[in-house]
Amino acid sequence: MKGGASVVMFLAIATYTTQGVSGLGTEGGTRRAEVVRALIENSGGRVESLYFSFGKHDVYVLCDLRDNVVAAALSLAVRAAGVGETIMVPLLTPEDIDEAAKLPVTYEAPGRAG
Repeated sequence: MKGGASVVMFLAIATYTTQGVSGLGTEGGTRRAEVVRALIENSGGRVESLYFSFGKHDVYVLCDLRDNVVAAALSLAVRAAGVGETIMVPLLTPEDIDEAAKLPVTYEAPGRAG
């Protein structure tokens, strides 16, 4: 990202619909990877890695995005095209977890009222 702006790393997980699988078969993985990279880069993001898989999910993309709003916009665009479902998982660094663990948060679990 430019200018030292804060970014959020995401693991984008995509599952193709039947239509999406058909398009992948027609265009090939290299072309689809180019399209995904362009989608993310045109939104101001950066793709660190992209992999195809088989099983429950079809594509895994590790990417840097400006914020959750951009992640939501990308997810909505893919879903609106009708070719796949997406899960956008925000990833935290060990330092982020250290900072979170130090925040003064109280939580009352169900059935454990004092």
